[in-house]
Amino acid sequence: MASDNQASPTRPTTAGIERYLEAIYALGDEGREVIAARLAEHLGVAAPTVTEALRRLVKDGYVSLNRRREIEFTPMGQAVAERIVRRHRLSERLLTDLLGVPWYDVHEEASRLEHAISPSVEAKLAALLGEPATCPHGNPIPGSGSPNLETGHYLDVAAEGEEVVVERITEQAEQDSRLLEYFHRNGIVPGALVRVARVEPSVGAIELRVGEQTVSISLQAANWIFVQPAP
Repeated sequence: MASDNQASPTRPTTAGIERYLEAIYALGDEGREVIAARLAEHLGVAAPTVTEALRRLVKDGYVSLNRRREIEFTPMGQAVAERIVRRHRLSERLLTDLLGVPWYDVHEEASRLEHAISPSVEAKLAALLGEPATCPHGNPIPGSGSPNLETGHYLDVAAEGEEVVVERITEQAEQDSRLLEYFHRNGIVPGALVRVARVEPSVGAIELRVGEQTVSISLQAANWIFVQPAP
């Protein structure tokens, strides 16, 4: 918990702080272990940079570290993270649903918009969009009563012959617009029915049947696709 001399819930945050809180939220939301090494990998920065940032976040009362050195939100940190993630994912919906920007191109633009949205504009935007439950990539929008990860798994652990439905493309994949465009061209989108045709751990690849076509992706990319068992 934050002490009395730590940041208050109404203290303005910087874009840098919000970037870290958003990344911590995304990892936890995806069911990942949230530790410094994984955070550095997610953000593409050096480990010492993350260590220094975490020291600041702990000091300011946004996060704490448990005995296993896992990063945990304080109530204040959770609230700030949910706010910025909500605005990011609503911004992605704005760009795709109203402005017609392809879903594989919206992440970076939404990362700029999220910092400029006020609470009143956020409420109006959500209402205009019809209170969506997920972003275009299938990731749940905080405060929407959206789905969780309890019944599914990541595609890289699927067995040969298994049929699954794509639920979400994670934040890690969203940072690579070329990978998302590849998914788009080959029908690997939220809601798609996919059959695992072959898994090749020795070469780090997985072969999928999507409709009438066969698509190959790396196991790393498959680890960024969350799926549910086909009905």
